[in-house]
Amino acid sequence: MPLQHLKYLIALTKVRGIGLRTAHRLLEVYGDNIQEVFLSDLRDVEERAQITLRNINFKDPACLEQAAREVEFIVKHKLRAMVYGTADYPSHLLECPDAPLVLYAMGNGDFNAKKRYVSVVGTRTPTSYGKDMCRMLVSELAQMVPDIVVVSGLAYGIDVTAHRAALDAGVPTYGVLGHGLDRIYPSVHRDTAKKMLEQGALLTEYASGTKPEGPNFVQRDRIIAGLADVVIVVESKAKGGSLITAHYALEYNRDVMAVPGRINDTASAGCNQLIKRNVAALVESAQDIVNAMQWDAMQPKQLALFPELTEQEQQIVKVLEQYPDGLQVNDIVPLVSMPFHKISAMLFDLEDKNVVAIAPGSVYRLLTSRS
Repeated sequence: MPLQHLKYLIALTKVRGIGLRTAHRLLEVYGDNIQEVFLSDLRDVEERAQITLRNINFKDPACLEQAAREVEFIVKHKLRAMVYGTADYPSHLLECPDAPLVLYAMGNGDFNAKKRYVSVVGTRTPTSYGKDMCRMLVSELAQMVPDIVVVSGLAYGIDVTAHRAALDAGVPTYGVLGHGLDRIYPSVHRDTAKKMLEQGALLTEYASGTKPEGPNFVQRDRIIAGLADVVIVVESKAKGGSLITAHYALEYNRDVMAVPGRINDTASAGCNQLIKRNVAALVESAQDIVNAMQWDAMQPKQLALFPELTEQEQQIVKVLEQYPDGLQVNDIVPLVSMPFHKISAMLFDLEDKNVVAIAPGSVYRLLTSRS
């Protein structure tokens, strides 16, 4: 895209009083000649676009000046600017009436790859149960559906837990930010963000210099929802911010699922309400997600697929095949006639080999093959 054209498109996002729907209409009408919006009389623009523009000043030089600086920033840092309606713009977002006019991205993400997009959101102050469930779901999904992309917001809590679980599982992960790409917030997630650039991407609708302020994060939630095939809520209080993402997902006709918690657990009150109101499906395992989305999953591993396992390790695997919900070490002891400490050590090795995964409650489950 010519940089001059991009400058005018970015300038359009800077004009005070221009909403996204109006911006979409102007882009639809003017297309590659969007600069005419800034050069024409306001009444001419209204007549041509068949819209009413009150107290709009396309002649404000600050808009073009800011846009020019942003183009320089994009070029200098080798960012991607994806414009609504163009080939590289995320196709999932084209289905959303309030999709951003311009998205800025950095990293190796292909936003139109034929993947399964799973947005994982939740509280910024999760319990150990919430973090364990988040890791388990991402790990199991990566095993069962290797072509997933995990989307979240790089915030504290469940967001960063989901990103790190995706990195550990070797699947792409996208972080949607509530500020410009000239900073990482919170700064303690900088190392995670750097890894995501190699195995995914960071993207935002906000130009450089935009600070991480509250309303921005509410706005970015719609992008997290819009990019998704399914939104998974892992721990949310009764008025948690992740419920906003779930609301957007429902507006966009995306599937919503939630991890349940105890009925008196405030950390899961939001999730329990989503399930109770039948707006979110209950999810206890990755298999629940696969079933709900009708995705083709890899079949469970068989012993023949584990030639590298010892005879005793194969014995443990054979037992776990009979218990798809998993077993604790104490439950395995009488079934294999081995001491507790030896089984614990072998389960650790099996987990390292991606044969088993540990779920909340120290329950060990057999994973599925990567193919």
